[in-house]
Amino acid sequence: MSGFEADNNGVSISVAADHKTVADFEVSKKPKRNKFAFACSILASLASILLGYDIGVMSGAIIYIKDDLKISDVQVEILVGILNLYCLIGAYAAGRTSDWIGRRYTIIIAAAIFFVGALLMGFATNYAFLMVGRFVAGIGVGFALLIAPVYTAEVSPVSSRGFLNSFPEVFINIGLLLGYVSNYAFSKLRLDLGWRVMLGAGAIPSVFLAIGILTMPESPRWLIMQGRLGEAKTVLDKTSDTKEEARGRLSDIKAAAGIPEDCIDDFVQVQKQTHGEGVWKELFLHPTPVVKHVLICTVGIHFFQQAIGLDSVVLYSPRIFEKAGITSSDHKLLATVAVGLSKTIFILVATFLLDKIGRRPLLLISSGGMVVILVTLGFSLTIIGHSDNKITWAIGLCITMVLSSVAVFSIGMGPIAWVYSTEIFPLRLRAQGASIGVAVNRVTSGVISMSFISLYEAITIGGAFFLYAGVALVAFFFFFTFLPETQGKTLEEMEGLFGKLVGWREEAQKLKRKRNMNEANHQIQLGNNLATDRQC
Repeated sequence: MSGFEADNNGVSISVAADHKTVADFEVSKKPKRNKFAFACSILASLASILLGYDIGVMSGAIIYIKDDLKISDVQVEILVGILNLYCLIGAYAAGRTSDWIGRRYTIIIAAAIFFVGALLMGFATNYAFLMVGRFVAGIGVGFALLIAPVYTAEVSPVSSRGFLNSFPEVFINIGLLLGYVSNYAFSKLRLDLGWRVMLGAGAIPSVFLAIGILTMPESPRWLIMQGRLGEAKTVLDKTSDTKEEARGRLSDIKAAAGIPEDCIDDFVQVQKQTHGEGVWKELFLHPTPVVKHVLICTVGIHFFQQAIGLDSVVLYSPRIFEKAGITSSDHKLLATVAVGLSKTIFILVATFLLDKIGRRPLLLISSGGMVVILVTLGFSLTIIGHSDNKITWAIGLCITMVLSSVAVFSIGMGPIAWVYSTEIFPLRLRAQGASIGVAVNRVTSGVISMSFISLYEAITIGGAFFLYAGVALVAFFFFFTFLPETQGKTLEEMEGLFGKLVGWREEAQKLKRKRNMNEANHQIQLGNNLATDRQC
């Protein structure tokens, strides 16, 4: 008779292999992706198309706006980058609004605001009118940037949270590609009409977004914070891989919301803290060591995501290609379509790697790769700038590095900034904490995009990318030192990983040993059950 042996210290475990049924082997089988959570994440992430489309379409439309409205380079920088600063208003408002009326209706508000902004830009008759449209659209984008990753994090099962949380960045890139395609498609229209159609077409995705959102449920975490346990349980049952996981998630969220474990009513009265009361004080005035660590990681990852200058590559790619020797407007726009295609393909690759490889390895690979690419891009542009003749190899190297930069960025720093910052905040701080990340992200992006032309005129375009490479190097060491791995951890488990800026590795090892012990105990129990069944 085959025996069952187990060492409680987790050194050696074996389970009787004979007389097993197919069901026995299915215990460790990886669950299939939850289709309902997948659909909800896609619908919520459609909001991110709004930002992507605006970035992509503005990179090409600005060529025609400058010629039509006769504006200066400084006005170009402001027009292109100011939307990022307007996002701050939307992100701040979205944090409070989502706690007040829920995540779902906040996404609808984002779509409505951007719809109005796109129409205003499309019908703009002068620079001032265009800036008003940018202001309104910026608020809508701020709403969308905050709420899409928050909602996705709150409906995702642990097994595919990284995969699903990368969707907002995926749809930013899809929107970017649509913007580039729109530029090329409408570039043949007359000068005063083409750029207006390009910008006004941004109203179309927002209509589909608003309609689609009506079909998806509210976030289970928001429902529990409102005391609506019955509705939350229904949503968790649909968005979890197993019934056991649904019960575990419900228990964790109830504990975080201060609801007793034994409370099983469909509706309970909870202390109302859903409008953001006390959250800002806890974040900034009286933060715990855990909250401090989380804040540093959130601010750092969002700052470095933008400070390495990728937005300069995306927004000003036609100018970069012009500096590289591509003078035809059609060829420049086609080259930008290639940029959008490269970015979109590699962000799709990243979605499948996040839950397999982890956050830290992809961040380190991405930031390290950006150092090499930005140095090489700066080198090739410097060679081209100091030569009176057309240097084919340098032009080819420049184009290759532009495409490589968006690819390497998209495989790590692009999606992980959003995935990481939304999953590490405790439930009570999540919406406002995520809004801080959005604020840092958009301010940094605004500074980068509104200063790029002035920067390369001051230190040359090659010098600008050498500077960005230095920032990417600092980012690499920041990620390596301060950011713990969060792959496979529940949202409510995160607090155990944070609190020690440079000592988090010890806590991560403790958590790993605890998980291994739990798995060992589970296998022991399984073996005992099998032995009991055979005796019976």
